[in-house]
Amino acid sequence: MNRQNLLQEIVQPIDIKTLDVVDLVESMSKMAFQARNLGRAAKIYDEMLRDPDCAIILCLAGSLFSAGLKQVVHDLISHNMVDVIVSTGANIVDQDFFEALGFHHYVGDPLADDELLRQNSIDRIYDTYIDENQLRVCDLTIAEIAESLEKRPYSSREFIQEMGRYLERRGIDTPSVVLAAYQHQVPIFVPAFSDCSAGFGLVYYQWNSPDAHLTIDSVRDFRELTQCKLASQYTGLVMIGGGVPKNFAQDTVVAAELLGFDVSMHKYAIQVTVADERDGALSGSTLREAHSWGKVNKNVEQMVYSEATVAFPLIAGYAYGKGSWRDRPAWRFAQLFSQPSANLIAI
Repeated sequence: MNRQNLLQEIVQPIDIKTLDVVDLVESMSKMAFQARNLGRAAKIYDEMLRDPDCAIILCLAGSLFSAGLKQVVHDLISHNMVDVIVSTGANIVDQDFFEALGFHHYVGDPLADDELLRQNSIDRIYDTYIDENQLRVCDLTIAEIAESLEKRPYSSREFIQEMGRYLERRGIDTPSVVLAAYQHQVPIFVPAFSDCSAGFGLVYYQWNSPDAHLTIDSVRDFRELTQCKLASQYTGLVMIGGGVPKNFAQDTVVAAELLGFDVSMHKYAIQVTVADERDGALSGSTLREAHSWGKVNKNVEQMVYSEATVAFPLIAGYAYGKGSWRDRPAWRFAQLFSQPSANLIAI
């Protein structure tokens, strides 16, 4: 079997705008087990949207966009249902920006011959295929963007903003989270920015520019995300998966307190995960546990133990269908950083 046969069927994104799941989720909320948990999580998300003083932080971990969830996040941005995004790099660069460049993710087979895939330069994410040669184009496009910028430290938010500007200037009309966030002034933070296609591109760039090059400042990421927390009266967390994005967003409360500010814990929090809490790892740690650290209000939180491609469209679709986003004020947090002198004390 050759590359052409393997890379045929494109993964299709789900469109929550075309599906009315409100009644389904309402019914599930009256059931038991994870159906009830999912129903409560969806209602908490709607409650966040109805709270005019609440800024919503969306955390994304796992291979979500390659699996067909990119359109969901794009719609949340476009309809003012999220104000800040904290993500792993793969979703933002290898998957979203990658597709914005005109490439695709393909339906694959989890039982495929991985040696055959390697010989054909095809990478596998469970039952999804990616063309490795196209990923190299993505890597080198990141290097091209880096080469065009001033040689100084950048937060990942700053660099991703430049990625959005790059797409806009080229008239990209493919739905893109990076582009939509740039246009709607929703900052995207990727704390482990080098752990994705961006890392390969920046290594290539720095290797060929050893004397003068830009760098990514992860501490500045933390400072800027904390600034978003300080600029809002209340915050709500919508967390898909766990890992670094989950902890990064939760930690802004502690960071703000360390700086001497009197801030509230995250008022609302929901998390969709398949991780177990019993090994003490972050991804499965409960939101009630986070309350012991002073990070999350334990009164309005919900864990949903479900796989993201099943749970996230239902939760997001419910909130979209309820329509609370229609009258919601836009936070446009990217404006906080429009001036080079922006800093925490100014808030």
